[in-house]
Amino acid sequence: MKELQLIINSSEITAGTRGASLGPDAVITAARKKGSQFFHDYPAVRIENENHLLDTNVKYPYAKRIEGLVKVFDRISSMVKLTLDNGKFPLVLASDHGSAGGTIAGIKAAYPNKRLGVIWIDAHGDLHTPYTTPSGNMHGMPLATALGEDNLECKSNEPHEGIVGHWNALKNTGIEGPKLKPEDLVFIAVRDTEKQEDAIMERYGITNHTVDQVRSEGVDEIIRKSLEQLSDCDMIYVSFDVDSMDPELTSFGTGTPVEHGLSPEEAKAFLQAFGENEKLVCMEFVEVNPCLDNKQNRMAEVTFDLLEDAANSIKK
Repeated sequence: MKELQLIINSSEITAGTRGASLGPDAVITAARKKGSQFFHDYPAVRIENENHLLDTNVKYPYAKRIEGLVKVFDRISSMVKLTLDNGKFPLVLASDHGSAGGTIAGIKAAYPNKRLGVIWIDAHGDLHTPYTTPSGNMHGMPLATALGEDNLECKSNEPHEGIVGHWNALKNTGIEGPKLKPEDLVFIAVRDTEKQEDAIMERYGITNHTVDQVRSEGVDEIIRKSLEQLSDCDMIYVSFDVDSMDPELTSFGTGTPVEHGLSPEEAKAFLQAFGENEKLVCMEFVEVNPCLDNKQNRMAEVTFDLLEDAANSIKK
């Protein structure tokens, strides 16, 4: 059995909307409403955030609050590495998705000589860089940091030299260089990308199992294909963004909801199967935003059900 260590990261400095920092505690509230002792059984360690930067002027419009994200990357990377070094399984509950590159960095720092596979269940590709971003919101960039990708072929911005130093720091968090090969990245349910991200996906042949494919081929077949693609990897990390799910079937309680997503039942099946895989070394849940929820705390309630079920699968 794997011993779980819950890690809560309430950083929301990379999102374009406010309120994601309340997401982890909204999930805790959902557990209490359900009468679950989950958060008693798995006491969480909390990562210090830099959310005070939200009350200051943005220094770098092409990489908003990147100076704070460097610190958050270092903290989450160090905690994930420490957890793995101690023989425990890091189960991460985070606010926005921007810090997930730090989670990946921590895994590689703990196992620098092992090959990492990533399963990214999300509506978005998160492959932007400061050179390509149309918004400057860094929750659209975590996978680019993990891949060590600048995407200069699609360059449309001239980032301030201060950004470049911070960007390189993000890419080299934990250990220097890329943490992930493009062929070891699997997208599930990604359906809202921009041309710069599409260019990276086409250039490297990054796999995306669309929602239509999930429906036509079945969840079990997509699970099989995903794990087969990552069969040469020594370890797997699963990152689950709640916006991978259809907002009409859950709620709009997330920063960037996109129609035609997974059902909660499909999401549960994916997370349960990946949770049972012996190569899994870390799983992360992100982007619950109760301030945007049109059904009270529904997104947090759905997320807690998924989190609890996944945890039970991981422990087996």
